Amino acid sequence: MMLMIFFILTLISHVSGHDACPKCGSIEVPYPLSTNENCGDPRYKVFCNNDILQFHSAEDFSYNIISINPSAYKLVISPPSIPKNTCYSSDFSFGGFRLNDDSPFNISTHNTVMLFNCSDNILLSPLNCSSTSFCRQFEEKVQAGSGCAGTLCCHFLKDSAMTSHRIRVRDGGCTAYTCVVDLNPGDTTDSWNYGIELQWLPPN
Repeated sequence: MMLMIFFILTLISHVSGHDACPKCGSIEVPYPLSTNENCGDPRYKVFCNNDILQFHSAEDFSYNIISINPSAYKLVISPPSIPKNTCYSSDFSFGGFRLNDDSPFNISTHNTVMLFNCSDNILLSPLNCSSTSFCRQFEEKVQAGSGCAGTLCCHFLKDSAMTSHRIRVRDGGCTAYTCVVDLNPGDTTDSWNYGIELQWLPPN
């Protein structure tokens, strides 16, 4: 009987007591995130590159991880840069940010996405492309004089009506974007929290 109890406890420990991965630089890597095959859950793959924790999109473009909230099953990655004097996101050649459809991660509803250098056909969409769009505040106060100044821009809040696995840029649509987490209408641009918040489903 005691042997059976010991076996059950050992099995429970094996199933539920997975090892967290070592720190990457100064960032903790909590379970289920995995930087190698010996820790975490390999379905929740992240990468430690020269002490910088990174998340790779479906196209294998790298985004630095800014923060992780394991109790809320969330992490925040940095949005792509917009190189000086251009209005093309650094992930433009990859079509923007995309997760695999079977990924345990998805883009949370706390993200306000701002699109730049858009074509006129984007005006047929339900996006906010008005003069009060958040992207106008970004353009005027943060990116004044950049390659995106004066281009058609729009913003939208990620919600259930949008794909939870993609932020798309392309010719004929919009060629650049940035993203802010938990953006409120009264926030000033210097208080914006730039990033793309991802949430994950807990392992079975």
